[in-house]
Amino acid sequence: MKRYTSFFLLIFTLLFTSQVWAQETELNEEPPIPPARKAAIDSLAMEKVRDLSKYISKVGNKQTSFSEANRVIERALELFMDDAQIGVSSLNREKIQYYTVRKYLEHLNRLNYQKVEIEWFDIQYISDLEKQPDGRYVGVITIYQSFKGTTKDGMVYKDITKKDITVYVERKQTQIGGRTIGFWDVLLGDIRVAETSKNNRG
Repeated sequence: MKRYTSFFLLIFTLLFTSQVWAQETELNEEPPIPPARKAAIDSLAMEKVRDLSKYISKVGNKQTSFSEANRVIERALELFMDDAQIGVSSLNREKIQYYTVRKYLEHLNRLNYQKVEIEWFDIQYISDLEKQPDGRYVGVITIYQSFKGTTKDGMVYKDITKKDITVYVERKQTQIGGRTIGFWDVLLGDIRVAETSKNNRG
């Protein structure tokens, strides 16, 4: 009788342990991104990069008021991960400097030029979204930035910088009407300088 009791206890323990493990695995595993949803996420990431392009152009524009620039900076910060950095390069130095997003935008707003013109073009994915060990998806979007700064004396500095923007996509949850709803969130990460060259655009 004692042998049968031990056997049933062993079976019960295995079944209970398997059930708990299956539940934990189900909770920890992120569902894969369906193809249709992935296309929507790609589109959203590109839209956020284009929004950032407009914000940077506006913050750099000397015609933008101080209060408006601050409002735009706050909007731009909402696009990024908390610890993201942006690289700054120049034809006049080899070293690339990296700043937090806020410091980069504040520095851009205070550039010592009479007129600043910034334009992003050829925006495209160069690295498709790939799942990482932590469950997030990571991709890279590349852009070309045309910069033109004119001093009070009429001196003009121009360059074109190729920049790589890391894109993070992760599954999050929110409460709506007492229900827990899952959604995919898209945030921008570091913006790394790939190369800087002379600007021959008009």
